Amino acid sequence: MTLEKKRQIATVFKYVVLVLVGIIMIYPLVWMIGASFKTNSEIFSSIGFIPKSPTVQGYIDAMNGYGGDIDIWKSMLNTYKIVIPKVLLTIASCTLTAYGFARFKFKGHDLLFALLMATLFLPNVVLNVPQFIMYNGWGWVDSPVYLPLIVPTMFAQDTYFVFMLIQFLRNIPKELDEAAKIDGCTALGTLWHVIVPVLKPAMTSAALFQFMWSSNDFMGPLLYVSTPKRYPAAIFVKMSMDADTGFSWNRILALSLISIIPSLVVFFIAQDQFIDGVTAGSVKG
Repeated sequence: MTLEKKRQIATVFKYVVLVLVGIIMIYPLVWMIGASFKTNSEIFSSIGFIPKSPTVQGYIDAMNGYGGDIDIWKSMLNTYKIVIPKVLLTIASCTLTAYGFARFKFKGHDLLFALLMATLFLPNVVLNVPQFIMYNGWGWVDSPVYLPLIVPTMFAQDTYFVFMLIQFLRNIPKELDEAAKIDGCTALGTLWHVIVPVLKPAMTSAALFQFMWSSNDFMGPLLYVSTPKRYPAAIFVKMSMDADTGFSWNRILALSLISIIPSLVVFFIAQDQFIDGVTAGSVKG
């Protein structure tokens, strides 16, 4: 067997494995879409994703409120009142912080960087009690503008994104900074005009991660939001499951699908930049 023939067989085998893994990974989502059109009895009697007797009753029920001041649309609006500021502030603060650590040497630089990296290994759950006590003392709990969830992102609290951006910044030659300085750019001018355009794929990756994580965040709103009309979609879906003892699963699946559609749309729109940001290992011109 020739080397070319072996290479073709290896390529076919690789793609077959990738397709099979892809089907296994995406099947739960496909099943959820199909199950949202099934009746309760059919959901529990068939693993197939194509409904035998399609019904849109689940979506009709999902659109209805459960009394009070909250429904799926208000909860999704609440979600993005949290998510959009968090994404914007995270990108701004983490980019500034990463730029400072990657490009400048200052007193205590190494110690502060070590402390920054140490927080990567600190489980968020251990911070819940002290943070709640602190925010409650400041009167931020159940804030109508979600202060406990949004304000910390102004101070680069997401260490993972800072670390990720620092790694990308290390691949950008410092000669670009020096050339910008010769042309009269300040440090912030260099960041905006030189660094940010090259760093854009990494920033897009960080923004997408934050968007998805914040959209799916359950613990944060559960701790800091107590007024039902301010609940985001993650809590609303769980609350709708507890609304009665015999709830309809097609309604729950429809609610879940509606709540994740914006995340899917945003991901597919920005997927090229996201892939570039995850895979880039060299400077792009």
